[in-house]
Amino acid sequence: MPYNSVGDYMINNRLRDLRTDKDLKQKDLAEYLKCSQVAYSHYELGKRDIPTDVLVALAKFYNTTTDYILGLTNDISPKK
Repeated sequence: MPYNSVGDYMINNRLRDLRTDKDLKQKDLAEYLKCSQVAYSHYELGKRDIPTDVLVALAKFYNTTTDYILGLTNDISPKK
């Protein structure tokens, strides 16, 4: 069930916001992740859990941390 908790809602919003801030379409991320646009859409909508390898790939793509995507921190920048 999508948006079953505040954390899930935050993850979904963060994925969408990161993508739209870079003026990307879901199709662009799906190509990068080598999945279908529908599969990526399900990550953003909370209909499908994000596999760890996909989460790590997204964090690297956006130059952020998995903690930021997961809503565990509001600091978007990775620590150096």
